[in-house]
Amino acid sequence: MPIVSGLFIYPVKSLRGLAVAAAALDEFGLVGDRRFMLVDDRNQFLTQRTVPRMALIATELGRDSLILRNPHHGSAAVGLGEPGAPLTVQVWRDTVEAEDCGVEIAVWLSDFLRQPCRLVRIGTRYHRPLKPSKARPGDVVSFADAYPLLAISEASLADLNDRLVAGGEAPVPMDRFRPNLVLGDCPAYAEDTWTRFRIGDVTFRAAGPCARCLIPTTDQETALRGKEPLRTLATYRRDPEDPADVNFGQNLVHETKSGMIKLGDTVTLF
Repeated sequence: MPIVSGLFIYPVKSLRGLAVAAAALDEFGLVGDRRFMLVDDRNQFLTQRTVPRMALIATELGRDSLILRNPHHGSAAVGLGEPGAPLTVQVWRDTVEAEDCGVEIAVWLSDFLRQPCRLVRIGTRYHRPLKPSKARPGDVVSFADAYPLLAISEASLADLNDRLVAGGEAPVPMDRFRPNLVLGDCPAYAEDTWTRFRIGDVTFRAAGPCARCLIPTTDQETALRGKEPLRTLATYRRDPEDPADVNFGQNLVHETKSGMIKLGDTVTLF
């Protein structure tokens, strides 16, 4: 049976993530996942698509604080329970109410990223429904691009890396694709075919394939950008309905809005 072989949360959208042994779920997805986000001086969201240096900032969730680190820039922290000033921000086409995390961490981030930016968080006024075509009553999403979770199987990455190596390219690690769930003991691209499944006491449904942007071409250790693995993926993973999209991984919605999943849990297909 398929199992959960990796679990990841990304406290700040587009900064480095954290591997965890277990994760609780709430209405937005995995607790702690993408509850913070960077915005520019126009309050538009920022990601590695346009700011690759974001890959160089590590995140850590303490009991009471979010800590950001870079070995050449030190660290900065913000309290998890501290309310911030209301701030209206833009995430793709969604305008949402967030909370500003203050000047000190904004200065740290702006200095490292070499452009003005601020850190914002989900607050009590935040509300962002899932896109109507995929939503059911109660479905909401955090600062993630569009869906609460993303799943990729180990076998899918192995197949991609076999193709990269056969073409004279270096293999890539899973962190290029920023999944929440990594799945083991299943065939390559099996996740594409699952419509509903259960892990522990949580039921998930598929929300469609993940069309990849430039981020997988960004080395998460150096922030350098190349052409792979998108060039190789484009040779065999183009979306049949929209060939401009290159798919890798499956977006998910959790129908059960609370619960716990952990490494080693089995995946039960419906």
